[in-house]
Amino acid sequence: MAEAVATKTAWKLHEITAHSSNVSSLVLGKTSGRLLATGGDDCRVNIWSVNKPNCIMSLTGHTSPIESLQVNTNEKLIVAGSQSGSIRVWDLEAAKILRSLLGHKANICSLDFHPYGSIVASGSLDTNIKLWDVRKKSCVFRYKGHTEAVRCLRFSPDGKWLASAADDHTVKLWDLVAGKLVFEFTEHTGPVNVVEFHPNEYLLASGSSDRTVRFWDLEKFQVVSCIEEEATPVRCVLFNPDGCCLYSGFQDSLRVYGWEPERCFDVVLVNWGKVADLSVRNNQLIGVSFAQSTVSSFVVDLSRVTKSDSIPHGLIRDDEPLVPPTPTGSSLRRIYDRPSTSCSKPQSRVKHNSESERRSPSSEDDRDEKESKAEIQNPEDYNEIFQPKNAICRTPPRNSEPFPAPPEDEPIAAKEAVKPTRAPDVQMLLPKQELPNPVQRPPIASSAPLTRAEPLVIPAARNEPIGLKASDFLPAVKSQSQTELVDEEAISQIRKGHETMCVVLTSRRKNLDTVQAVWSSSDVKNSVDSAVAINDLSVVVDLLNIVNQKPSLWKLDLCAIVLPQVEKLLQSKYESYVQTGCTSLKLILQRFLPLITDILAAPPSVGVDITREERLHKCKLCYKQLKNINSIIKNKSGLSGRHGSTFRELHLLMAVLE
Repeated sequence: MAEAVATKTAWKLHEITAHSSNVSSLVLGKTSGRLLATGGDDCRVNIWSVNKPNCIMSLTGHTSPIESLQVNTNEKLIVAGSQSGSIRVWDLEAAKILRSLLGHKANICSLDFHPYGSIVASGSLDTNIKLWDVRKKSCVFRYKGHTEAVRCLRFSPDGKWLASAADDHTVKLWDLVAGKLVFEFTEHTGPVNVVEFHPNEYLLASGSSDRTVRFWDLEKFQVVSCIEEEATPVRCVLFNPDGCCLYSGFQDSLRVYGWEPERCFDVVLVNWGKVADLSVRNNQLIGVSFAQSTVSSFVVDLSRVTKSDSIPHGLIRDDEPLVPPTPTGSSLRRIYDRPSTSCSKPQSRVKHNSESERRSPSSEDDRDEKESKAEIQNPEDYNEIFQPKNAICRTPPRNSEPFPAPPEDEPIAAKEAVKPTRAPDVQMLLPKQELPNPVQRPPIASSAPLTRAEPLVIPAARNEPIGLKASDFLPAVKSQSQTELVDEEAISQIRKGHETMCVVLTSRRKNLDTVQAVWSSSDVKNSVDSAVAINDLSVVVDLLNIVNQKPSLWKLDLCAIVLPQVEKLLQSKYESYVQTGCTSLKLILQRFLPLITDILAAPPSVGVDITREERLHKCKLCYKQLKNINSIIKNKSGLSGRHGSTFRELHLLMAVLE
């Protein structure tokens, strides 16, 4: 019953191979819900129509992988930030580079367009937030305050505030008029990945790696409510256009939340994996996700989703006509006062505070812009998506009807039928269009090969075991007529290796019981010693995942024991092991590296001080181990994606060792 409901409510729309290498970022156009932009490790930005397989336009010019993307409100401009810290803005209608913006010293982690003007905000791994005037190619203001990477930026609907979320567990609210910090929200206990303003009210939502969604009142500057039932970190949220609920995308579901009081209205099963962005159009929610070089798009029919309680608590009912902007929460909050003109006012306010941050265009920038190109791969789709420039007000794409849902009686067949029909079409096009010049081929051409190499790092979140196929556990089928298996034979094949796995898990459980017993009778140091002595990295990972949650447990002697294990974890092929190793190393660097360097740099003491000598010995051990780990971090800092960003952040923290 649940599968039938999930199938008719949500379905997979399309799957494309977006780049010749891994996809590192993507974004949906929020106005039309049809425009999709993807950035990859191949340093390209590709433009797509959500429901079509061919790349419309490919934007070049960046020399390092794309880390962040954003499309402006009217979907005319797109901005892309790279690992090198450079930012480029393209005009999609004119199909040309508009600006190159240089100034950040590390990865661009987040971008956003001002809702009423040509202002772009950028957040970086260097912890700075900068405002850029696209028309004049200059940095007009810089905000300092975060101590770690800025992961998300959002302008308020009225364009007067900027919200920032960072890995330092904080959400900051900046006043663009006064050019200063308004308030800092510090209740999150993990890195904050996303923030989103309510479309009408003075309300802000934030999602964090601490697995919570928090709602903030922007008049009283306090928590309205907190939803803590999440099983995984929160990375993608979106308010419904009328503000009646909040959508949150997870690995295998879409959840619909209310905030006064906090509750979950509905859960829709959607196996979209790592969902990266959401958009609502025609009473449908479009979600896009990526894995390696593949991008998938999904649709959820919001008419079948519960968006409020049966007895609403002051929320807008589904059967009521929508009235522009009206308060939708249970308490009547202040609503945004949107300007009636375009962007002249907010811009002048920003420029008033920005003279010291001005940077004039340079010849190097001009050279970069000449090297940037916008290659139109599909003229027909390009003309359909992007209207002529002489239009007074650009309208959404013409093809804006709702996506048709698959039949209820055979949804699986409908989805499976898409895959075998697309690949042959692309293969037929390859000899005609792409063989003469394989270097400049459209990214969609890479969707033809079906073979994929086994990843070097086994991901922590995956839908199937790496290197295992269900067919391997079943007898070989000689002909189509012999597809039916005897139940006993099938069960015996499936149970192959089951006893061995039970032995492994039982042994691991006994080892963890031993470590727990040592912890109960002694202390953390001895329990870590016992875990190391067992010589099983899985036990060490389980223990570190607990210790990492309580920084107060860490001591210098514990660091000396853990660092050799961290070195092993960082070189593991398992993503979860690498994540745990990075977390432990980051904690050690932040809490103990200044102490270690100070003690090693201090002059020798007069007389005999046994305690100091022991501390000095531990510091030397830690320093030596950190030097070894530094070489590993340096080699891995060139990786792409979130792991690459983590290693680069660790490399910055370890710069003092060089």
